[in-house]
Amino acid sequence: MEKENYQDQIEGRNAVLELLNSDREINKILIQTGEKHGSIRKIIAVAKEKKVLVQMVDKNKMEHMAQTPSYQGVIAMVAPFHYATIEDILQEAKNRQEDPLVVILDGIEDVHNLGSIIRTAETAGVHGVIIPKRRAASVNATVVKTSAGAVQYMKVARVNNLNDAISQLQEKGLWIIGTDMAVKTKYYEQDWKGPMGIVIGNEGTGMSQLVKKHCDGLVHIPMKGKIDSLNASVSAGIVLYEALKQRG
Repeated sequence: MEKENYQDQIEGRNAVLELLNSDREINKILIQTGEKHGSIRKIIAVAKEKKVLVQMVDKNKMEHMAQTPSYQGVIAMVAPFHYATIEDILQEAKNRQEDPLVVILDGIEDVHNLGSIIRTAETAGVHGVIIPKRRAASVNATVVKTSAGAVQYMKVARVNNLNDAISQLQEKGLWIIGTDMAVKTKYYEQDWKGPMGIVIGNEGTGMSQLVKKHCDGLVHIPMKGKIDSLNASVSAGIVLYEALKQRG
């Protein structure tokens, strides 16, 4: 596993609860003084059960520490996020005795989009998400919070070269399909069964020409409104749930 420290805290009640349910190492949990109702009470109880240190911190200090606008009175201090490798992702599919289903993100820059895509990918049974190291969002506190904690269960690999990663997946038998508005094949006309990789492009420019050339096929999502583009996370959700439907 590749270890890189891009963020060392997780914020928000749902995200911290999911963190407590995962195997990730937690250094301590900070709770805003006076916050002891609802899910905060549950966080304290689970933390106590798992012998995780809980500290009460005044509001001013919490607001100074918070890296997201809505930290909901709780911040968990954690060990650095562990990025997976492509081999880890393929092994996850093998462990589940399933054909690999991988999401490849070509330059997603918005951390909210990244978090949303990871959340959707996790619910759709994806085995891993691949992101590039340069000119793209990485996993941080906002991604963890937007993913509603799904990042704790999703293998995320960060690679130097996306095209090399695609070639590696193809060598392992995966069929790589990209999303592109300029093609005729509709996403629901594509056969999503078997070992598959789905490429979602940048929010503004879509997939790069080089990544597009590396794909085995391209599909588009038909639209009838006056707006001719979809949010990247919405596009990912539409295609992933078609894949889920076909794969049973």
